[in-house]
Amino acid sequence: MNLFEMRGGLARSRNLGDVALYLAAAFPLLLALVLLLTLVLLSPAHAADAQKCDGSNILGSLQASDPARYEAVLDEGAGIVNGKGIFWKIEKPGLEPSWLMGTMHLTDPRVLSMPDAARRAWTASDTVIVESDEILDEKKAAAALLAKPELTMLLDGSTITKFLSPQETEQLEAGLKSRGISLTLVSRMQPWMISSFVSLPPCEITRKTQGAAFLDKKIAEDAVAEGKHLVGLETMAEQLAAMAALPMEFHLKALIDTLELGDRMNDVVETMIQLYLAGDIGLTMPMLKTLTPPGEDADQGYAAFEQRIIIDRNKVMLGRSAPYFAKGKTFMAVGALHLPGEDGLVALLRKAGYTVTAEN
Repeated sequence: MNLFEMRGGLARSRNLGDVALYLAAAFPLLLALVLLLTLVLLSPAHAADAQKCDGSNILGSLQASDPARYEAVLDEGAGIVNGKGIFWKIEKPGLEPSWLMGTMHLTDPRVLSMPDAARRAWTASDTVIVESDEILDEKKAAAALLAKPELTMLLDGSTITKFLSPQETEQLEAGLKSRGISLTLVSRMQPWMISSFVSLPPCEITRKTQGAAFLDKKIAEDAVAEGKHLVGLETMAEQLAAMAALPMEFHLKALIDTLELGDRMNDVVETMIQLYLAGDIGLTMPMLKTLTPPGEDADQGYAAFEQRIIIDRNKVMLGRSAPYFAKGKTFMAVGALHLPGEDGLVALLRKAGYTVTAEN
């Protein structure tokens, strides 16, 4: 039985929690942004017009339509450990302070403006840590990624359409076209790569192709320009390997679920931005779960993704950043979903003996 037949045997109800993980971790988006400019410039569909970001807040609509579920979302968010705040001060006796900031891998101007406390800490810092310093040279990074085709491409001669129904193929082609990317160009890519492209709103694609830097890249560029010591915690190849380790079925399902969202993707991203700006990181996952119909069981892939892409990487990030925190005056900026929770970076830093305090 091939993967398409296996997927056809699954219940057709969508667990959009898989999409939520792709968006919330924002990790695949970082890789997609590295490859995106090259892909769009090569694509026959590149003549896309500038797009306006016009999403609306999902929680506002939920509050009006289903007050009980809205309150349940707020309650779940309030229960997330260290779920309030995107900027934290890290202290230990005898050391100069360091700082931890959560990011969104987006080019939205609202996201690019760091909080006042973060700007002050930036001035006082000597070392800047980001997820990967390879984002500074996109062409070099893209070449490095494509040099490992087993992590990015379907190598058995098949295309993504082999795993999709005709209707799903049409949805994918339309979703890619609206972002200036042709299906032909990406048809031999692994499904998680394609999911990254279609999970970005068209306005993000437009800004990127016009040269806008996403927040993490801007931070890295500013660090180099100001003579700060820039450190990358992971290589792109390591990040690719983490995604490739998850089952193909999970990635296929996440791709189709993303296509099912359609224009609602703008609402999802807009809501995530507003939560980020408010520092309500703990509300992100509960909000995204509202995309799944009430009573629908969560996929086992949800837990596997969270373990491999968030929790396991948190431990790697902590270990590799430890020598710099031990010196003080370090400014670390990683995806915001790496901060909260019992296995989040804030909790892990406290276990390592630091006092970690939200500054918002």
